[in-house]
Amino acid sequence: MTIASLKQKDTYIKLGEELKYSLYCIFHPADGFWCISREKKASVASANVLLALYAIIEVLRLTLTNFQFVFVNMEYFNALFAIGSIILPIVLWSVANWAFTTLMNGKGRLSDVYIATIYAFTPVIICNAAGIIISQFITYEEGVLYRTMLTVAMIWSVMLVLVAMMQIHDYTLLKAVASSILAILGIGFMLFIFMLFFSLISDSVMYFISLYNEIVFRLY
Repeated sequence: MTIASLKQKDTYIKLGEELKYSLYCIFHPADGFWCISREKKASVASANVLLALYAIIEVLRLTLTNFQFVFVNMEYFNALFAIGSIILPIVLWSVANWAFTTLMNGKGRLSDVYIATIYAFTPVIICNAAGIIISQFITYEEGVLYRTMLTVAMIWSVMLVLVAMMQIHDYTLLKAVASSILAILGIGFMLFIFMLFFSLISDSVMYFISLYNEIVFRLY
């Protein structure tokens, strides 16, 4: 066995341990998220794997869940849009949270916020995957169990995000909530700027197209 293969094997083992650590974080959030930022128990690579898994499971949830609980018109279904609906909010949240906490003496880095946020959504990832299977064996009347499971998972993840921000930035709960609210407002501001930018680009392109058509019409 070559040195390169040994290093590659060690890399995969380390990645597996980091992914397994996400389970520790959801049951021991205070210690788990503290170790993410101080002892580097997780990496951007493992967070990327979890994020990809989250996006894939979301596509499967929308397409494979029993139609009694999730109805999607497959004629208009766009997998890329579904993937973007998972990845974009997390990326925007990470940037906005880091930007505001930098001004509020937060100790976390952008990578720490990104990793911890994705690790905090581990309950949603697990429950969404389990929900796909469970939905195939329950009736509509029993669907309250399915919906309750997903709701609890989302609430659990939101609480984990708050704990993660407290540990990463060394904040109190009140300060973590305040910075999170500012981050959400920041996301709205960024989306507004993006929409305004693309609207201006679109109007500019249409203007030059109409100008070109007018010139061609007058010349020919």
